Amino acid sequence: MPFEADLAHALDRTTDSLEPDLTALLDGAVRRGRSRRRRRTAVLAGVGACGMLAAAGLLLPGALAGTRGAGSDIETVALALPRSAITDTQMIRALEQTFPGGRFSGQTGQSNNPSDPSGGYVANGALLVEDGRGPAFVGVSALRLKLPLGDGGGLSCEQTPARAEGDTCTLSELPSSAALPGGAVVMSERNAAERPARADTAHRWTVTVTLKSTGAQLQMVQWNSTGGGTGADTPKPTRAAPPLTEQQAVAALTGAAWAPILGAVG
Repeated sequence: MPFEADLAHALDRTTDSLEPDLTALLDGAVRRGRSRRRRRTAVLAGVGACGMLAAAGLLLPGALAGTRGAGSDIETVALALPRSAITDTQMIRALEQTFPGGRFSGQTGQSNNPSDPSGGYVANGALLVEDGRGPAFVGVSALRLKLPLGDGGGLSCEQTPARAEGDTCTLSELPSSAALPGGAVVMSERNAAERPARADTAHRWTVTVTLKSTGAQLQMVQWNSTGGGTGADTPKPTRAAPPLTEQQAVAALTGAAWAPILGAVG
């Protein structure tokens, strides 16, 4: 699985677009020490973690709060340190619990580190899930946005660059409840790995849930292939649809398996 080759694609999370200005983003990210957001990484914990994030298309903690990439007009999202540490094992376990009865391989994760801002605003988990309909790459990242919430990542479809034909982005809200005090914002996206998309083009489905009261955010990325990427670097589809529908993904991220993660991050 070409995880390292997909690293540029992970920056996509920073802009919620499949084809951002990668040169500007990469240059800016390097100068910032790959600090934060969309995932928000201050510094990733190694090539394995980088590969997992890139392949999943998850947010990179790479552009710290309020900074801009050189040559880019994209404002990054301000992050707050997670309230408690979350381990890579916890992330992977919660991800496996999201697909009961599934078979898993290629598990990868990254812990956050509240005691060291340079080492971890974001926790991540990713794996290949086989549910009988073809293998699919799935990842979830957890982080905390600074309050008050703005229009940044996972909060506004208007903040994403122009999309390819057939790509979609919708925004909705969940009411306040015991599990979601203050309610939550839900951003759902579907993006083709190539422009224009062909019959054999893989797609990525992204669901981002952000708690209004704490800024805690979970993002699930599902591919209908065995890995992320763009263009020729993207594995061909292994199935027609992602393992979970949008409604199922929202239910999973706001359910029992992820409740401890939401509580720890926010």
